[in-house]
Amino acid sequence: MESAPNLVLVGPMGAGKSAIGRRLAERLGLPFADVDEDIEAATGASIPVIFDCEGEAGFRARERSTLAARLAGEALVLATGGGAVLDPGNRRLLRERGYVVWLRSRVETQLERLGRCSNRPLLQRPGREQVLRGLAAEREPLYQEVADLAFDTDGLAPGAAAGELAALVHARWQAPERA
Repeated sequence: MESAPNLVLVGPMGAGKSAIGRRLAERLGLPFADVDEDIEAATGASIPVIFDCEGEAGFRARERSTLAARLAGEALVLATGGGAVLDPGNRRLLRERGYVVWLRSRVETQLERLGRCSNRPLLQRPGREQVLRGLAAEREPLYQEVADLAFDTDGLAPGAAAGELAALVHARWQAPERA
């Protein structure tokens, strides 16, 4: 059984990090946080507005500091943004401060789940499928690098996925005692 201060979910957009993460945290009796939601709350702006005003580099800087702040604590289920693994410092921090679960999802499933989603800056250009395939090619090796466990979410509703994942995590990860 592995011990790590936090349980962290990584994976592509549409894999279910937020939806599954909330339900997983409830099942494990732990608080839940979402890096993207934290960034929006801190700035008072949506992720697309941050991308428009500061570009991807500005957003990634905010993501880096938010991730570090969240992972400084313990006994938390944390959903990261899909691109959090792009930064080598983030990957180091994920390995040091988290039991990392890679939520995997096929591009076809992502397309179905994201539908006409308009709040994903990287998808606001033609050719969504090609964009998702390109992101997968770039990011999957990085997800694999940091993952302690890979879990396929294709064909699973968030509640069912959380139930299956809770059983796997319970057998493999020991959360720290909460004060």
